[in-house]
Amino acid sequence: GRFRLDFRKKFFTMRVVKHWHRLPREAVAAPSLAVFKARLDGALSNLV
Repeated sequence: GRFRLDFRKKFFTMRVVKHWHRLPREAVAAPSLAVFKARLDGALSNLV
């Protein structure tokens, strides 16, 4: 078969990294998981 150059788009990590880089810096730099979840909830609620 023909080698496809876009095969990396199907990997989980490649799909997640795109969204991770879109997160607010405050959420990514959270000092704990609990703080990350709270900040992520706040960021997601602003999208809706």
